[in-house]
Amino acid sequence: MARRYEIYSAFSSAICYGTPRGQTVRASDFVRELASFNHHWTLQEAAEWIGRYQLSFRLYAEHPGGDKEFFLMNMGRVQRGG
Repeated sequence: MARRYEIYSAFSSAICYGTPRGQTVRASDFVRELASFNHHWTLQEAAEWIGRYQLSFRLYAEHPGGDKEFFLMNMGRVQRGG
């Protein structure tokens, strides 16, 4: 059974700081972090989760293979689950 707090922890761990666009996260990095918690998601599932639950993140670029990159909008924050 998937634990929500593990998903949010994996997302926080996947965020890259100090990029030219500020804080960014790639779906592939998120999937890799989820795998460390024994959650096996596809790139599409990870990108959909980010779009649905992280309202301060917007699509920045789409990379080959369906890997999507999101950036944190100005004055945004990472949403925490309960």
